[in-house]
Amino acid sequence: MTSYFISDVHLGLGAREVEKRKEDRLLAFLTEILPSTDRLFVVGDLFDFWFEYRTVIPKGFHRTLAALQQFTDRGIRVDYLLGNHDYWVDDYFEKELGMEVHAKPYETILDGKRFYLHHGDGLATHDLGYKLIKPVLRSRLSFRAYRWLHPDWGVRIARGSSRTSRAYTSQKDFGEDAGMLAHAREAIARGVDVVVMGHRHEPRLIQLDRGTYVNLGDWINHATYGRFADGSMSLNTWNGKQE
Repeated sequence: MTSYFISDVHLGLGAREVEKRKEDRLLAFLTEILPSTDRLFVVGDLFDFWFEYRTVIPKGFHRTLAALQQFTDRGIRVDYLLGNHDYWVDDYFEKELGMEVHAKPYETILDGKRFYLHHGDGLATHDLGYKLIKPVLRSRLSFRAYRWLHPDWGVRIARGSSRTSRAYTSQKDFGEDAGMLAHAREAIARGVDVVVMGHRHEPRLIQLDRGTYVNLGDWINHATYGRFADGSMSLNTWNGKQE
């Protein structure tokens, strides 16, 4: 079995031409791995913003959605763990694209190895503000209330908020790395073999006690991805071919 892991692509983050180049790079990667993949994991923040109305989804990036559907059409399981930027989903990914959607961190078994997947948000040691607001943002009541906004306004407000938040947090160090490592150690202590996270945007693969911790990095600056094959986990960079 060969499984691939990506996270933090943040489609829609930058200018149109920048996003097209980023999407082109992602599509080339997905096309390359399609014949050899048994399972694909998207570990959050594929989009810089995603919000589903009952009959409306955000405009753009239909090529990425179609590429992901090629996997499910072939019977390849695609797991989508929601991140902090693309959490407000309804049933589009499941019903229209055939993906498995996970709203919370979860465990799975790959070739006898126990994997634990967590996007990584909310684990920062000192980011008390986000820890307090996270349950509010992720509540179904907030989701339903936001739907009362017209999509044009709702999408515009959310995208503006996302960019403002990024500009602010990029200047801060809330102890994400320390919090993630501590959480990973706890998972490994209870028997997990491999912990996979994103969110940090810094690719990293290290041994922690008897297990392995992987942060997948991002596709904004690094274009990194995880690959699990023959019982071994690796962290790689996409430069037009698999490395």
